[in-house]
Formats: sequence, structure tokens, C-alpha cells
Amino acid sequence: QVQLVESGGGLVQAGGSLRLSCVASGRIFSIDVMGWYRQAPGKQRELVADITSGGTTNYADSVKGRFTISRDTAKNTVYLQMNSLKSEDTAVYYCKARILQVTGPVYNYWGQGTQVTVSS
Repeated sequence: QVQLVESGGGLVQAGGSLRLSCVASGRIFSIDVMGWYRQAPGKQRELVADITSGGTTNYADSVKGRFTISRDTAKNTVYLQMNSLKSEDTAVYYCKARILQVTGPVYNYWGQGTQVTVSS
């Protein structure tokens, strides 16, 4: 069984920074794309940023220049450094990973989410 566990969310003032972490564990053979999504109240879940196993990154326009995604392949971990936070960044942030298990097909796994609240 594979699990994704996020950490690092919290309450921060506008202009501040937070760093989210997501660790994948279980019978993992390899991880392809890892990414962060967010969902604000009353809105659809949206992609924030993702990163391939080769290190290619992709960002939503709303976070370009402020957020940085990175990963530690050896630790099956993905990070999201969030700087210059705005009130509109307030949301539950979810980690997603496309994982090939030791036995079984490739599958997209989600974490349980971590709340980020930016006060203005």
C-alpha cells in the first residue's frame, strides 16, 4: 500500500513564506510526476506545480515567480517553497504522485491535504 503524507501548512501573514513537504511511502518501485494541487472553498481543485522524474517543472501562472517545486528522489519527497504569499493562496494543498508499485499498475495517489491560510 502506498501513502502520501503532507506537512508544513499553517497560518501566515500576507508576504510571508511556507514550505510544504510530501513523503511517499510503501512498496514503491518508481515515481514519475509529483505535484501540488490546491482547492479553495467553493472552487475546483487546481494544479499549482508539478515536477517530473527528470526535473522538468510546470507552474500555474498565478504562482510563477513566487513558488518553487523541488523533489528528493532518494527520499521519495516533493517540496513546495511558497514565498510572497497572498490571501488568494489560501486553500487546502494536496500532494499527488504517479507511482509504479513493486507489484501492480501505475496509479495516481493523493495525500490527505494540508491547510494553508494567508491572512491579509
